[in-house]
Amino acid sequence: MSESSFTLLRDIGSCPLENGEEIRFTIDAYRGYRYVSVRRYVASDSFSGATRDGITMTPEIVRALEPLLAALPDDPKAVSNGQLGKFAKRPGICVVASVGSFKGRRGLDLRQWQEDCGFTKKGIWIPLEKLPQIKQLFLKTKEALDERPDDIF
Repeated sequence: MSESSFTLLRDIGSCPLENGEEIRFTIDAYRGYRYVSVRRYVASDSFSGATRDGITMTPEIVRALEPLLAALPDDPKAVSNGQLGKFAKRPGICVVASVGSFKGRRGLDLRQWQEDCGFTKKGIWIPLEKLPQIKQLFLKTKEALDERPDDIF
């Protein structure tokens, strides 16, 4: 095992999307630290596996973000656009959670923000219609982090 590779600790669950895609929540280890990965996976004849769409968050970000998402109404029409929060990942890098529109559809955007250059390519956009399932996955992730707070790698 390479020191610079992620090690899967726990697969939390997934939320199916259209066209054979799904969003998976996992808890991973990297260089002795735990991270939560929210990543888009695709299954087709030509390719099956993870795409570049995704973001890694610290357990602290998940613990802060989960109650904010839980407070949102399940009806996508009742959710207003705007920023939910900005959470420090490490010095100079934050994760921004917001609700907005992209290509005519509304969704939850989890995107990495770098202090010196703004938004990076790292992030994921999740359709707002999937908000009830995403809220459940964030809750399951938070519970998994809380039941084993000191995983040994």
